[in-house]
Amino acid sequence: MFSNIHSMLPTAAELASQTLVEEGSYRFPSFSAADAVTLGLSIRKRFRGTSRYAKGKGLVISVQTIAGQPLFACTVGDSGHLSGMSDISLDSWSALEGMINVVKRTGHSSYYVENGVATMGKTLKQMGLQGEFRVCGGAFPIWLENAPCCPIAIVACYSGSSQDDHRLVASTIRDYLNKMKKTNSSLDGPSVVTPSTAAPVTITQVRTNLN
Repeated sequence: MFSNIHSMLPTAAELASQTLVEEGSYRFPSFSAADAVTLGLSIRKRFRGTSRYAKGKGLVISVQTIAGQPLFACTVGDSGHLSGMSDISLDSWSALEGMINVVKRTGHSSYYVENGVATMGKTLKQMGLQGEFRVCGGAFPIWLENAPCCPIAIVACYSGSSQDDHRLVASTIRDYLNKMKKTNSSLDGPSVVTPSTAAPVTITQVRTNLN
């Protein structure tokens, strides 16, 4: 029974593939400081509505330019659970910065890099991602539609759960883009941003993307 459940779980290559498609799909026509604040507040609101927050889990959020200029930052759950305890500390911010460094180093989301490294079967040392880097999900690059050379900003959050943090950021970006497109599509008709399906990423593709 347990082997059947395990076989239903997505592989690292499948997760990397899905994340890469998200990166290609979730691109902005423009991105301002106001957008950064709205995204940050949206992530905060979504997390406060989760069972993880209700159980006392905390979160740190940062939105900054690719050059490191802060646009938004906040702590969620600094008061902790009803017991008064909190799992947010300076280490949380250190982990968040390490994830942001991964995006700056690779141009890809930290969740893609995490699963890409697993797909390749290499160590973080072999990939040159030690020290100031934190390879876990939660940091996502902001790309402009007409500027494919590099991302212009990074949206990141950290609660200690790689998959949950990535989903929180990616889904917030997706919904915000859909809202933007709905507002700007009065002439072109309705448009919705959804990740298309793609074949699993191969080891060669991962190696090319991360090198």
